[in-house]
Amino acid sequence: MPVVLARLIALTASERERLKKMAYGHKTEYRLRARAQVILHAARGRSNARIARKTGLHLDTVRRWRGRFAEQRLAGLADRERSGRPPAFTALQIAEVKALACRLPAESGVPLSRWSCPELAREAVARGIATFVSASTVRRWLDRDALKPWQHRSWIFITDPDFRTKAQRVLDLYARTWQGVPLGADEYVISADEKTSIQARCRCHPTLAPGQARAMRVNHTYERGGALAYLAAYDVHTAKVSGRTEPRTGIEPFMNLVDQVMTQQPYASARRVFWIVDNGSSHRGKKAADRLTAAFPNAVMVHTPIHASWLNQVEIYFSVVQRKVVSPNDFTDLTQVGNRLRAFEDRYNATAQPFQWKFTTSDLDDLLARLDRHTTDHQEESSLRLAA
Repeated sequence: MPVVLARLIALTASERERLKKMAYGHKTEYRLRARAQVILHAARGRSNARIARKTGLHLDTVRRWRGRFAEQRLAGLADRERSGRPPAFTALQIAEVKALACRLPAESGVPLSRWSCPELAREAVARGIATFVSASTVRRWLDRDALKPWQHRSWIFITDPDFRTKAQRVLDLYARTWQGVPLGADEYVISADEKTSIQARCRCHPTLAPGQARAMRVNHTYERGGALAYLAAYDVHTAKVSGRTEPRTGIEPFMNLVDQVMTQQPYASARRVFWIVDNGSSHRGKKAADRLTAAFPNAVMVHTPIHASWLNQVEIYFSVVQRKVVSPNDFTDLTQVGNRLRAFEDRYNATAQPFQWKFTTSDLDDLLARLDRHTTDHQEESSLRLAA
């Protein structure tokens, strides 16, 4: 019988370097490590039988990878594409499941608020799309198109006809401008609002401080110690906060806050003090503006648009209070809550810097344009659904 000669292997410097990394790398897969070792031995002129004994591989395995490398070099060491198991589902079945996921369950007569993968799999079988399909298979199909019907986001349409005008006034004040004229050194901008229902929850067991590899532990069971409202006035350009606690919100508590701020310097002698507020019942409409001006002639109330409290910078301060003072809520009584809030005000005022507000009128125009396109698309989609 003719003798089959082993293929001669000559490596370049780069190939040798790549093969060494494959053969001795800690993160290299075993199959690739073994193939690289076969080629390195072959490059030293060793026979296939000797390489088989050295690596513990079958002789035919050594011969196969040596031959593939001789023909295709490094690319020959990779696995060839395999046909695999025939697909169990057609492209049409997959598309029908995805189309079902893109419809609200109520539109299909299913008593669900949103789809999950098990519910989609069950519905696909009920509709005869497939005789059987698992939830994991449905999840894999949806993942290809980044479909997540179990998630939802909420939005609200603009209902204020003067949204842009009101929003621009607020943004101009943040930029120290009013009606196109720069504000003077004796003019100030105050952002004010109320944080309602701050509870005093007295935990039935003491809160445990954090330790090594252990987070702070707060007992779930508590006794209610009442609730109060926290009213705050935030100076946009100096980052100073003046606040007070009240049993509840309302016109009188809000005016108490105004009186607390406006009787202090530099606001008492200021030329104008602009009060940016939302449309809460304590300071809504022209009556509230007139009431403020009657009490303090140098005060000007400026309302944010309806459903646009996010334009009020004091909401950012309230988020800081929520994270650093209120949560987790463990207070013995309302007096402790009030003392903690006032102490935090002093701490905040000692080091605070103005918020880096970057939302400008240009960003406002871009936002309104996107909302307008979204509204138009939504109306067109609704018309098409009704027509169908």
